[in-house]
Amino acid sequence: MDQLVLRAQQWVNSVYGNVAGYRPIPEDGRTGWATMRALVEALQHELGITPLSGTFGPATLQVLTAAWPVVDADTPSPNIVKIVQCGLYCKGYNGSGISGTYDSITGTSVTRLRTDMGVDGAFPAGGVVPKVFRALLTMDAYVLADGGSGRTREIQQWLNSAYVSRQDFFVIPCDGRFSRDLQRSLLRAIQFELGMESAAATGRFGPATQAGITSQAVLGPGAVDSETRFVRLFQAAMILNGWDVPFDGEYTTDMADTVAAFQEFARLLPGNGIAGYQTWAALLVSNGDPTRRGTACDCVTEITPARADTLKAEGYGTVGRYLTNSPNSSLNKRIQPGELDTIAFAGLSVFPIYQTGGHTPDYFSPEQGAEDALAALEAARDHGFVRGTTIYFAVDFDAVDGDVTGRIIPHFRRLAAHLKHYGGDFSAGVYGPRDVCGRLAREGLTVSSFVSDMSTGFRGNLGFPLPADWAFDQISTITVGTGPGSVEIDNDVASGRDPGQSLFVPPVTSAHPLDVRFDMSRRDELLDDLMTCMASMEVHEMPLIWPNSTEHSLDMVLRQDALITGLSRVYRMRKALIQSQVFWATRRITPEDALADLAVMAYYGYRAELEAWQASPPERRATTPPPTAPYPRKDDTSTGVGQIHARAAIAARNHAAGAGVIASEPLDPDDWQVIRSVWRRLREDPEYNISTVPLVLLTCADETGAGGDPLAYDASRLVDVMDRYSGNGSELAHIYEVFETYNASTR
Repeated sequence: MDQLVLRAQQWVNSVYGNVAGYRPIPEDGRTGWATMRALVEALQHELGITPLSGTFGPATLQVLTAAWPVVDADTPSPNIVKIVQCGLYCKGYNGSGISGTYDSITGTSVTRLRTDMGVDGAFPAGGVVPKVFRALLTMDAYVLADGGSGRTREIQQWLNSAYVSRQDFFVIPCDGRFSRDLQRSLLRAIQFELGMESAAATGRFGPATQAGITSQAVLGPGAVDSETRFVRLFQAAMILNGWDVPFDGEYTTDMADTVAAFQEFARLLPGNGIAGYQTWAALLVSNGDPTRRGTACDCVTEITPARADTLKAEGYGTVGRYLTNSPNSSLNKRIQPGELDTIAFAGLSVFPIYQTGGHTPDYFSPEQGAEDALAALEAARDHGFVRGTTIYFAVDFDAVDGDVTGRIIPHFRRLAAHLKHYGGDFSAGVYGPRDVCGRLAREGLTVSSFVSDMSTGFRGNLGFPLPADWAFDQISTITVGTGPGSVEIDNDVASGRDPGQSLFVPPVTSAHPLDVRFDMSRRDELLDDLMTCMASMEVHEMPLIWPNSTEHSLDMVLRQDALITGLSRVYRMRKALIQSQVFWATRRITPEDALADLAVMAYYGYRAELEAWQASPPERRATTPPPTAPYPRKDDTSTGVGQIHARAAIAARNHAAGAGVIASEPLDPDDWQVIRSVWRRLREDPEYNISTVPLVLLTCADETGAGGDPLAYDASRLVDVMDRYSGNGSELAHIYEVFETYNASTR
C-alpha cells in the first residue's frame, strides 16, 4: 500500500462521493485505472460536464482547454489543483500534501513530469497544459520501466517533443518499452511529415502512406533532416527493431552499412543500404510489403504434380504441409499418400507443420505439449521425414503476455523435453506471432520460427521485431496457377535457415501393434494384482524398512504413463518392459540407496573443490591445504526412479547413438564432470531417468544376443534382457506379465 496514493483515493472519494454519476473507488493505496477514472470524473464535475464518463476524451479536453488552458500558481480553483496533486502522487511525484495550492513543490513536480515526458520545451508556458493534464490521468509511465530500453525512451520523448503540438497527437508513454502504441505513434509522425491532415494520420500503414514514402522518403547516405524529419524517424524504426544506428537525423555511410545488414537479415532486395519503400515497410508493419514474392509457401491443399509445377514456375522452392488433420474438422489438410514424392520429384522441399488446435489459450498445457510431441513425431516418421527435421508447432492466436508465460512456455518446455527423450530425431519450431516466437527462442525451447506476420493486427506482432531465428515469414495469401495447377497458398519469405526436406524414407513397420495409454479406471485392479504378485514373491509391505510401497511405486509409474507409452512406441518395445523395470527399481529403494547417493554427492563436492584448489595461484596452494577426500570415495551408484548408474546410462546412450537409434553426440565415460552431470540428471529428473531405461534395455538386448524386433520377444528372451538389466529377470518376468495383461487388453 502506498500511503500517498491512499491519501489521493480518500480525498477524491470524500469530496465527490455524493456527486451524481461518480463511482467510488477502493481505498487500497494502489494506483490503477479505477483511481485514474475517479480523478477524471472529479475533473469533469469541476468543469461542469454531465453526465460523468470517467473518460478523458475530446469533449473533456476541449472544455478544459477553454476553462483552464494552463493550471499553475495563478489557478484560483483549489480542487483543480488538488486533482493535479492527486495525479502526481499516483505517478510517483510529490503532490505537496494535496494542499490545493500550486506551490513550489507542486511546480517542481510538474516540471519533472514534463521533462520525463519530453515536452517541457514544447509548451512556452510552464504548468499543466491540457495535454499534460490528460496524460497525468492515465496509467502511462514516463520513467524507464523494468525491462525498458533507454534508447526506446529517448525515441518516445523525442516523438512527444516533436509532435505534441499537433492537434491529434497526445503524450505517449516514456517507459522504454516498444509497444503497438509506440509503433502507431511513429507511423502517425511519418504521416505528419508526409503532409497528411490529422484525420488521415491514423497510424495505419495504408495506401496513402505507402505512396507518400515511395515519393518523399527514400533515403540514402548524405540525407539529413531539415524541413522534414524522415531520417530521424527512419532511425527510430531501425532502433525499435533492434538495429544499432545513431538517432541524430544524419544518414551516414556507416548507417547505410547497418541498413544493408538489416536488408540481408529480412531478405529485402536489393540489399544496398538505401531506405526505400520495402525497407520502410519491413520496419513499420509486420508483413512489410505484402506484394513481394517469397521463395516458400504453405497451404492446406494437396500438392499434385500440376500444382508442384506451378509452384516451381512461380519461383517457390519450399512448401509447408500439415502432418495431420485437426480433430472434428472436415478440412483434409494433411499430407496425402505419395504427395511428398510428388513434391520432391518437382525439385521442391517440404517443412512440416503440426496443428490440431492452438487457436485459444486453453489448448496449451504441459500435458498437451507431451501429447503433441509424440503425435507429431509419429506422424513425421509415418510420412518418411528423416532425422534433423524441424517440426513447426502452431500457436494460432493473438497471445498476450500472460498466455505466453502461463501456458505457451510450459507447453513447449514439456514438448521440447519429450522430443529429446524420444531420441532427438526431430526439433521443435514454432508457428506464431513475433512475440511468441521470440520468447520461445530465448527460452531455448525452439530452434527456428515460422512467423505469422500476415496477422498484422496481432498484439504479438505489432511492436515486436522479427525474431532472430526466423526461418519462414508468412506475409500474404495469394492464388497462383490456372486450371488443375491453380492453388491458394500463403506466400512466405524464406531466410534460408531451414531448407526443408526433400529426402523421405519408408517408415519402419511391424506386424505387432504398439501399446497405448493406460486406462486409469483400472488402476485399483492393477494395484491388487501387483500386490498379489509381490506377495507371491515374498516381497512384503514393510514401510519402516522400505520407504516405497507397492502402491507408491505403481502410482509413480502411472504418473509417467504418457512418457512411458511414448518411449515404448518410439523404441518399439513392449511398454511392460519399461514399466516393470521402473516399478521394481522404485519398489526396492532402501535407506542404503539414499546413503549411497549422499556419498556420491560428497565425492563430487570434493572433486569440484579439488579442481578449484588446483587452479588457484601457487602461493595460495602453498598456504592452503587441498580439500580432504571423503570416505568412502564413491563416484557412481544406481540412482533415481529407475536406479541407474551414470556409467550404465552413458554406455547405453553412446550405444544408442552409435547404432543410429538416437541423435546424440557421444559422452566421455572417463570425464568425471560428464559422469557427475549424468548422475545428477538421473537422480533429479525422473523423466530423464525413465527415458534412459529403454536405451539400457536395448543395450542389454544386444549384449544378450536377443536382437531382432523387441515387440516379438518371447518369454525366454525377455527374461534374458531383464536379467541382464538388473539381475532379477525371473522375478521381473512375473511383474512384466501383470503389466502386460493390462497393456494387451487396450492395444
